[in-house]
Amino acid sequence: MIALVDCNNFYASCERLFRPDLKGRPVIVLSNNDGCVIARSEEAKQLGVGMAVPAHEVEPLVKKHGIAVFSSNYALYGDMSRRVMATLSMFAPEIEVYSIDEAFLNLAGVEIKHLSAYAQEIVKVVTKNTGIPIGIGVAPTKTLAKVANRLTKRNLHVKGAWVIHNKPESIEDALRVTPIGDVWGIGWSHKKLMKTNRI
Repeated sequence: MIALVDCNNFYASCERLFRPDLKGRPVIVLSNNDGCVIARSEEAKQLGVGMAVPAHEVEPLVKKHGIAVFSSNYALYGDMSRRVMATLSMFAPEIEVYSIDEAFLNLAGVEIKHLSAYAQEIVKVVTKNTGIPIGIGVAPTKTLAKVANRLTKRNLHVKGAWVIHNKPESIEDALRVTPIGDVWGIGWSHKKLMKTNRI
């Protein structure tokens, strides 16, 4: 089985680490030269702050809702990413760092009685060791692990972990509730083509 670990709202979560007063407050991070929004906390998303929106366009929301605004700090994000990846390496013999805030864990050969409990333990330890909240999707393939990871974001009761077991019914249940455009590797044009063909 393969696990995909994804840090939640990574840049915004990093900024909150040293500012406990920001807990529950909307946070956004701006790109180089403070040009546009590159990260949003859940609270900022709920207020309608879009990704890649020019900074000047969100100024009314910032003032109205007291959104905390940060310039990007890539040295901090890189350091926190290394801490997260080092913690993840405790749980699998093979780790593939996919991006600054994502990694695949190859769980083959790891003795695991209950995948859900193991995944939730990973969430608990990473959050405790680094302060960064994560979601983890476990499945037979990387693409399905990505699907499982997305399901953690929509189903908060699963405590950050979702497992798609290597059974047809488990895979079908997960894909049935997944929009075609949310499948890894399917971009806007493919999504349009597939919808046209009723896929």
